Amino acid sequence: MVERLVCLDMDRVLVDHLSTWQYVYDKLGISNDESFELYNQGKLNEWDWIKLDLALIKSAQDTPVTDFQLRSLMVDMPMMLHWKELITHLLEHNVHVAIVSGGLQHTAREIAATFPSKDPWKRRWGGIDRHTAKHRSSGFDTQLHVFTNGWLADKPDEQGNPTIGDFGRYQVQMNGKGSVVRMLQRRLGVGKSMTCSVGDSSGDIGMFNESDCAILFNPWDDKPRPYVHHVVEEKDLMVVLNLLCTALDIPQPS
Repeated sequence: MVERLVCLDMDRVLVDHLSTWQYVYDKLGISNDESFELYNQGKLNEWDWIKLDLALIKSAQDTPVTDFQLRSLMVDMPMMLHWKELITHLLEHNVHVAIVSGGLQHTAREIAATFPSKDPWKRRWGGIDRHTAKHRSSGFDTQLHVFTNGWLADKPDEQGNPTIGDFGRYQVQMNGKGSVVRMLQRRLGVGKSMTCSVGDSSGDIGMFNESDCAILFNPWDDKPRPYVHHVVEEKDLMVVLNLLCTALDIPQPS
C-alpha cells in the first residue's frame, strides 16, 4: 500500500480564529502586542516570546493560573467549516494526518482525540497527553500526529491543581515546519510525491517545500503564494478536501 501524508496547520486552517493564543488573550482581556512587536523587530527569539506570552497570561489574575483554567478558556474555540469531514475522509482512506502548528497544544489535542485509534493511550512522539486521552477519547490513543507549542503544567496551587509553568512547550519553530514534515516522512515511509500540506501564512513555507501538493488556505499574507500549487480563499475545508483527494488519488467525498 502506498503511504500518504497530509500535514495541516491549525490556526486559521482548522480553527476559525486569528490564533488559539489570541483566543485566550481575548478571553482574558489582555494583549501581546508588545512582545509581538519585539519579535518582528528581531529583538526576541521564539523561545523567549513564548515565555513572555505565558508570563502575560499568568499576570491576568492575582492568583496562579491553573492548567484546568487555561484549558477551560479554550472550550468554545471556533472551528473551520467542515474540519471534521476533512480529517474523517482522509483517515477512512488510510491517509496519515498530522497537525503541525505553533498554536496552543490543548486545541490540537482536542481535535486529535476526536479521532481515537484502537490502541490504549501511551506516551509517544506526536501523540496526545494522558489527560486528553482519558477525558476525550476514553483512554485511547489518537490516529493523528500532533506537533504544537503552548504551556507546561507546573507545581500545584493550594487546592492541588497544577499551575502554569514559566517555561513553555516549544515543538514547532516559526520557520521550521519543514523539519517536522521530513521527520514524519521518514518515520511513516512517505515520499514527497505523496505528501500534501495545508497552511495559511509564510510560516508554512517550509512545510509547503516538502510537499508535492501545497495548499494555501484562507491566506494571511501573499508571501507563500509562489510556493504553493493551489490557493483557496473560501473558508470551507471541503474545497481543500477535493484538492487533496485528487492529489492523493483517493475517492472524492460523496
